[in-house]
Amino acid sequence: MTFKSKLDAAWLDSGSMLMVGLDPDPERFPAELHGRKDAIFEFCREIVDSTAPYVCGFKPQIAYFSASGAEEQLEALCRHIKDKHPGLPLVLDAKRGDIGSTAEQYAREAYERYGADAVTVNPYMGHDSVAPYLEWKDRGIIVLCRTSNPGGSDLQFIEDRDGTPLYLRVASMVAEQWNQNGQCGLVVGATFPQEIAKVRERVADMPLLIPGIGAQGGSIPDTVQAGRDSRALGMMINSSRAVLYASNGSDWREAAAEAARATRDAIKAVA
Repeated sequence: MTFKSKLDAAWLDSGSMLMVGLDPDPERFPAELHGRKDAIFEFCREIVDSTAPYVCGFKPQIAYFSASGAEEQLEALCRHIKDKHPGLPLVLDAKRGDIGSTAEQYAREAYERYGADAVTVNPYMGHDSVAPYLEWKDRGIIVLCRTSNPGGSDLQFIEDRDGTPLYLRVASMVAEQWNQNGQCGLVVGATFPQEIAKVRERVADMPLLIPGIGAQGGSIPDTVQAGRDSRALGMMINSSRAVLYASNGSDWREAAAEAARATRDAIKAVA
């Protein structure tokens, strides 16, 4: 099964376009996990199992694991997701971008070591830096396009001679040149719904990974209206902190599940 077919099935089977981002910060963990060597794995595993009924996939952010020297816990978490929730896509948020020979190793890291169905990449170095990922024809490549951070405009809004901003040039390039096997998606931030709509117009039904709701303040109605595809699907709307840290008390599992359910329902109410 390819990443795109798995994602299509997850949207339909789960009835959800919510993706939960796994950004584990040990300082915000509930007291019962303090001092445990496997705290990062245990926290994320419980979040995954509690929220799985309400999501279309999970997105572990590699920096939160590597900063704590917890790559083995990330491996264990990825295995758990694949074993216990095999219908839910696993997107490794790594934002890699380097020359071809190095990109080959990053692709192996994402797809072999962590078993990811897709990985986020940076397009700044051009096609040859992305080509090694495209060789894995059953896996996804999700390209940064219009990011949710305010500083993204520093480069992404630079216009060419035709007046086209860089982020739209990236969108067109990925859709028309890189997506020959239907592997690609784009990252477009919920904090910029007008740009989401412009990207959607350029790329038809290509999947969009949309961070920025929840803690970053993006509007769910504006996001869904701007980003839905011809089937009223097409989005992996990511929420991380608002779900993970809905509570740090003894009810943290239940609170995370309720936050995921409520977010899923808010998305469905618009879609």
